[in-house]
Amino acid sequence: MTDKKQLRAHYKQLRRSIMPQDKLQLDADVCRSFLESSYYKNCSQLLIYVSFDIEVGTLDIIKQALAEKQVFCPRCVAGTNIMEFYRIESFSQLKAGSYGILEPSTDTDPQTEFSSDSVCVVPALSYDKKGHRLGFGKGYYDRFLSDFKGTKVGICYDSFCCDELPYDSFDICVDHLITESRCVSFGLRKEEIYG
Repeated sequence: MTDKKQLRAHYKQLRRSIMPQDKLQLDADVCRSFLESSYYKNCSQLLIYVSFDIEVGTLDIIKQALAEKQVFCPRCVAGTNIMEFYRIESFSQLKAGSYGILEPSTDTDPQTEFSSDSVCVVPALSYDKKGHRLGFGKGYYDRFLSDFKGTKVGICYDSFCCDELPYDSFDICVDHLITESRCVSFGLRKEEIYG
């Protein structure tokens, strides 16, 4: 199995090779699948990253969720590997922060407790058949998710799902995966992406 560093470079190159109009369609399809899912419909609090560059687009999800849910977006604490979530009520509360990514302002305190029906949307370059993810290598989400009690939902494009990814003992799997064409649940049923 190829190591994570090589796989990240591979998947980043593939993401950058997607034509802009194709990415717009893929993002719209993933967005629709997510918003139609029971995970979204049944949650009261949504934790979601603000997409940039090659990530699966989340802006349309955030736009709808702001009218229906409590929405929390992540902010990386400068000089650390810690990520905190802040509630936002409009896009105007987002400003360019670490790595040029839009982040919430720190006018309020970060949220430390979330409801049992909360959902965290987890970004990744790739997911495998067991819910393992290939992140961007900073470890922010694995640290945060280790204490998160809600539901973890990955979003990805079908073509970036694979049979098996390398993982470490501290890596956190998602509970469900949503792509442009399917919803997959992991855990007791061990559903597979393919088949």
